[in-house]
Amino acid sequence: MQIEPTETMAANKASSELPRLSLIYARHPTYDVDIFISGKEGASDLDLLRRNGITTVVNCAVNLDFNFVREPQLVSDHRNSVHGPGEIRYYKVGLIDGDGNPDTQMLAAHYILRAALEQILPEKPSYPRRERGGVLINCRGGRSRSVAVVSLFLHLTLPQEFPTLDAAIDHVRDKRRLPENEWYKAPKPMLTEAARRAAGWARSIGC
Repeated sequence: MQIEPTETMAANKASSELPRLSLIYARHPTYDVDIFISGKEGASDLDLLRRNGITTVVNCAVNLDFNFVREPQLVSDHRNSVHGPGEIRYYKVGLIDGDGNPDTQMLAAHYILRAALEQILPEKPSYPRRERGGVLINCRGGRSRSVAVVSLFLHLTLPQEFPTLDAAIDHVRDKRRLPENEWYKAPKPMLTEAARRAAGWARSIGC
């Protein structure tokens, strides 16, 4: 029997103590939608997403994927890979929870999240998921990558409410119910610094 490493067991235990789904910001004034964070447990629960009015998922984790395809008549199989419109609109950022991300990837994550909120889908049968509801940002544990991305987004889109990135991070930590003894790694310091650099670049771009 394979024994799970102590560090992994501790991480799993800590993740399980967080809410499956956390409402981080209700009715964003620009987009008029609710912003949520979760780990893999919440993001993979379609019933939970539907009950909370979530229609879009932005996955920040490179090492985690979901299959939201649930309509067999729309699914094809090609060399054992199923595809088709999912029950949820799904965007993938693919950040590493630590070192190794390109320097601009956090900035890209911000704009992917904005695209998920601003993109207008055409009235065509091949685009069946056009509902506009809440947006969930997830990573594996819902405590680092997703926290950094949502904090950056709130700081840049609501600068009067969150004039600094740190103010946004404090807000997200509180709404996500992250214990204070984990703040040093929630989010990871290199992700916080990547978000700080991304905020500066976004302001220089002016959009």
